[in-house]
Amino acid sequence: MNTLKVGDKVPEFSVNDQDGNTIKLSDYLGKKLIVFFYPAANTPGCTAEACNLRDNYRALQSQGYELLGVSADSERKQSNFKKKYNFPFPLLADVDHAVIQAFGVWGRKKFMGREYDGIHRKTFMVDENGTVAKVVDKVKTKDHAAQLLD
Repeated sequence: MNTLKVGDKVPEFSVNDQDGNTIKLSDYLGKKLIVFFYPAANTPGCTAEACNLRDNYRALQSQGYELLGVSADSERKQSNFKKKYNFPFPLLADVDHAVIQAFGVWGRKKFMGREYDGIHRKTFMVDENGTVAKVVDKVKTKDHAAQLLD
């Protein structure tokens, strides 16, 4: 797993959101961007994380940030997740792992003694030029916005 680090340029990507709209990194040039990766929509930790970001969305926007949530879920699953919890930000349906690979968040994981490949829960703060400004490796799902607003 070759994860992007502070100072790295984010590679251009193009992937559909929950409504089938094409989202590209270049859409956000000139803006600050938070890209958060989560293993699966509608699971307890991922729901807690996304809801915390939703509840603090205005505070994040007041600091100039746009948000993108990313998982390997289908457009339909992302759409249901967004509607169910009324998220004000796009959820990317990265079924081909284009964005997941670009950021380097796919790799070996351990859970309850079982090893498997999956998405590592990480968040990247990207500056106006498309460069990684901060990486949050140990996401606190219930208090994630505080980690970003520090």
